[in-house]
Amino acid sequence: MIVAIVLTGVLTLGPFAPGPAPATVRPGDSGAAVLKLQKRLHALRYDPGDRNGRYGKETEAAVWAFQKVHRMRPDGIVDAPVRRALERPRQPRRLERGPRRRVEISLRRQLLTVYRRGRPVLISHVSSGTGRHYCERGACGVARTPTGDFRVFRRVKGWHRARLGYMYRPLYFHGGFAMHGSMNVPRRPASHGCVRVPLHTADRLARLVPNGTHVHIRR
Repeated sequence: MIVAIVLTGVLTLGPFAPGPAPATVRPGDSGAAVLKLQKRLHALRYDPGDRNGRYGKETEAAVWAFQKVHRMRPDGIVDAPVRRALERPRQPRRLERGPRRRVEISLRRQLLTVYRRGRPVLISHVSSGTGRHYCERGACGVARTPTGDFRVFRRVKGWHRARLGYMYRPLYFHGGFAMHGSMNVPRRPASHGCVRVPLHTADRLARLVPNGTHVHIRR
């Protein structure tokens, strides 16, 4: 059945009009479908970067996060199941009934959620510690992200050179462990123990998370 609405002499098909299914959107694409995806992700509190209609690394990381929240394989491909989830999205699974302003990090899902007034305001893909032994730049240890309940106690603006590498806008929550921006945030755990977020997300994270914010990290 075709639902038609006539406005000022123009025939407009309503939302139930049949037609070809939208094309699959994937990294490297550009155009109106990508722009629509970026706007939708931003409205749902993900961070696709600039809403410019180009599907680059920033948008891909946001799609990974969305897919993980919806228990899908994070491959960055926006196909029919992802489109359906975008129409009826779910909230990230809460790890704690903690303070209304907090950060929750799931190491199993490699996912970070910032809450303000008890509601998600930022959902991001992350990359945490590999769990493997390392010896680099005169330091040896096990690249393990600590679990538990912490608070942000220190921050550095801009780039910071630490013993094991550079970090962008680190937010320290336990000793030398921090949430920070990185140019390398793959789908797998890859850090020495810190929690990496995509570089473009680090600025937004720093604005949303003042010192004293609770940080809950779970396996």
